Amino acid sequence: MKVKKIDIGIKGLPESLHDFAAAWKKLESGKEIRKDEGVYFDSIDTMRAVLTNNRLLVLKTIREKHPASVYELAKMLKRDLKNVNQDLRMLAEAGLVTLEKTETDKKRVVPHVDYGKILLEIPV
Repeated sequence: MKVKKIDIGIKGLPESLHDFAAAWKKLESGKEIRKDEGVYFDSIDTMRAVLTNNRLLVLKTIREKHPASVYELAKMLKRDLKNVNQDLRMLAEAGLVTLEKTETDKKRVVPHVDYGKILLEIPV
């Protein structure tokens, strides 16, 4: 089984704008662009603020134990539901977790991690 990965890196505004401009030019000329799976932060401090030890444990627990709800995840982690919700919101905003509302119970949210490995890229 192939492990899906997600790249995490540091990109400043100038590099992000350059990447966007290059992709736009390819689209305008009718060329296909490759979709890269990745999350990029503007600084290592921002990345550290998002990827705390607790949040990395949240990702690992979701990936390994497949909780059926946020409540179940909080019980697995032995953490307060409110704090787990805050961590999930931050991880979802960063694109590291998907949160799915169930059709049978609209209040129930199921967290998903669709990758098995995070690769960190830091330019020097």
